[in-house]
Amino acid sequence: MKKLHVGTLVAYIILTIFAIITIFPFIYMILGGLMSFQETTAIPPTIIPKHFQWGNYAKVFKQAPFARYFLNTFIVASVTTIVSLLNSLLGAFAMVNLEFKGKKILQMVMLSLLMVPGEAIIFTNYNTIARLGLLNTYLGLVLPFLTSIFYMYYLQSYFGSISKTIYKASMIDGASDWNYIWKILVPMSKGGLFTVGLLSFISSWNSFLWPLLVTNEDTMRLLNNGLSSFASDAGAETELQLAAATLTVLPILILYFIFRKQIIQGVVRNDLKG
Repeated sequence: MKKLHVGTLVAYIILTIFAIITIFPFIYMILGGLMSFQETTAIPPTIIPKHFQWGNYAKVFKQAPFARYFLNTFIVASVTTIVSLLNSLLGAFAMVNLEFKGKKILQMVMLSLLMVPGEAIIFTNYNTIARLGLLNTYLGLVLPFLTSIFYMYYLQSYFGSISKTIYKASMIDGASDWNYIWKILVPMSKGGLFTVGLLSFISSWNSFLWPLLVTNEDTMRLLNNGLSSFASDAGAETELQLAAATLTVLPILILYFIFRKQIIQGVVRNDLKG
C-alpha cells in the first residue's frame, strides 16, 4: 500500500509539472496582452503586469483590420469544415459498406497519399490556383482542403466498428444508402464526426502558410497572417501581438470547452460491434 501511495504521488507530481509547462505559455500570452511594451520586453521577464492595459485590445482593432481577419478566418474554417466533413463521411461510408471494382487498389493509392507531406505539393497547388485565377479569393483559400484522406480513414475505422448486419438489415427494410447514412450511421457516430469536424476547424483556423501564399491583399488575410501587422522595421509591438494572439486562440478554447465531452467520446470510443 505504501508503494502504491508513493507511486501515485510521484505520478501526480509529474503530471502537475507537465501541466504547468503546457499551460504556462497560454497564461503568459493572456497576461502579456495586458502589459505595456516595456513589461513585455523587460529582462528578467515580467509575469504579472503592474497595471492591466485593457486598451491593448482596442489598439489591435484600430491598428489592423482584425475584424476582417476574424470574418475571413471564420468563413474559411466553416466552409472547409462542413465540406471536408461531408466528403469524409461519404467516402468512409463507401469504403466500409459498398463493394465495387478496384476498391482495394483505391484504398492502397489513398493510403500511399497519406505518406506524402503537404509541403511537397503546396507549390503545385499554388500554381493550380494561380492558373485558375483564384488568388485573393475565398475559393482559392479553401479549395485544396475540401477533402482529407486522413479524416476519411479516421471515420472509416470508426464506421468499421459498427456491425454490417445493421446496414444489411436497413437495406432489407427498404432504406436507401442515403437514409442509412443520415438516420443510422450519423447518430451512431456523433463522437467521431464531432472530432473530425473540430480537428478540421482548428486546422483551418490556425492556417498560416497557405493563406500567406495565395493572398497579397490585406482584406483577404487570415488571423495568423494578421499578427505580422504589429511588426515593422522599427521592431515588434509585442504587447499588441500577445493581445492579438489571445483573441486568435480564444474561439478555439471556447469550442473545446463546449464540445469536450464529444471529443473524449470520439477519441475513447466504445466498441459498437454486436
